[in-house]
Amino acid sequence: MFEKFKRLFGELPDLFWIVAGIRFIDRLGGTILVPFFSLYITEKFNVGMTEAGIVLGLYALSGMLGQMMGGALTDRFGRKNLIIVGLVLSALSTLTLGLVNEYILLIPAAIFIGIFSDIAKPAHQAMIADIVTEKQRTDSFGVLRISTNLAWIIGPMVGGFIAGRSYFALFVLDAVLSVTVAILFFIFVPETTHRFDLDEMKKETLFETIKGYRIVFRDVSFAFFVVIGIVRNLVVHQLFDSFSVYLRDVHGYEAEFYGILMAINAAAVVLFQLWITRRVKQRAPFLMIALGTGFYMVGFGMFGFVSSTWLFIVGMLIVTMGEMVVMPIQSALAVSFASKEMIGRYMAVFGFVWMIPAIFGPYLAGLVFDNLNPNMLWYGSIVLTGIAMVSYVMMNQSVGKESRFEALIEK
Repeated sequence: MFEKFKRLFGELPDLFWIVAGIRFIDRLGGTILVPFFSLYITEKFNVGMTEAGIVLGLYALSGMLGQMMGGALTDRFGRKNLIIVGLVLSALSTLTLGLVNEYILLIPAAIFIGIFSDIAKPAHQAMIADIVTEKQRTDSFGVLRISTNLAWIIGPMVGGFIAGRSYFALFVLDAVLSVTVAILFFIFVPETTHRFDLDEMKKETLFETIKGYRIVFRDVSFAFFVVIGIVRNLVVHQLFDSFSVYLRDVHGYEAEFYGILMAINAAAVVLFQLWITRRVKQRAPFLMIALGTGFYMVGFGMFGFVSSTWLFIVGMLIVTMGEMVVMPIQSALAVSFASKEMIGRYMAVFGFVWMIPAIFGPYLAGLVFDNLNPNMLWYGSIVLTGIAMVSYVMMNQSVGKESRFEALIEK
């Protein structure tokens, strides 16, 4: 693995590694805070998970709005400045959230932080697309997946230690890291949009840029791609929303076991993501993402039929295999739908594949848990991932042979 990483280090541009390293620091800040957000809300404001769910849902909804705003601003003004502004605003909004003392004020604060936490996401993805070639995109997104999971291994441990002493300190640390990342971007990262492209962007008004979303929504193939991702991620999101509750209430496992499973997931990605990416990127991308979705179908489906510890671990490893196949490829595919002047807006809409499941997934899972056999959640996951898998195969037949997608395959 280290030999492959060393070889990849020489293949990808130096600027990519600078951006990836800086983004790791930013991800670390998020993973220090996010896992303890629900605990913070319920403990500080003395409310239940329903009230916490409202806040989290509004946070996700406002994040979708923030991505839409950020996509247009990215295509209008470039990448670097928006990323820096987004990081500073995110730091301020995070501190605001930590200072709120009444639940009713937590709701507008969550909306505020949701918008500014996600406003720069399209710019980050567009910057990566600027830096690397089309053939390098799958590798580059694979590396970013590794850094994200490494942050998830380190961040919650640090956050847990700090949260035991002061929740507010979590908000302060996240804000400090956001400002630090903004400074590093300002010093070390140049604007990656070419000067000619920036001049062309400035010929249209911001309103005209926003109107350009009509082009994105009229791209039938891309819209279908996003809808399939939403269907699939309604299943995947249960890993974060309902799986821990299912393990506790149905099988009697303590929270520590869920933590062990998530640690296994993150560690497997860190160790094997590059190895998996190098093998799947040389094949038809839509078929590979269908294969990864098939792993999801088997892994999540297993959760509804097994009850022993080692089989839950096997199921998690199968889910992780699907994750390692799907995630880098789907990000590279999403970029490939867009022309260079539309990347920000395409990436904003691509964000729906996570934001919409984050909004509706917990509520739908709650309906199943409260009114049906909880195992039905996993039986339903087989149906949804099966539909998604067939749909990706159909996309391979309809658009997979186009040159812009074939360019992703390294012959």
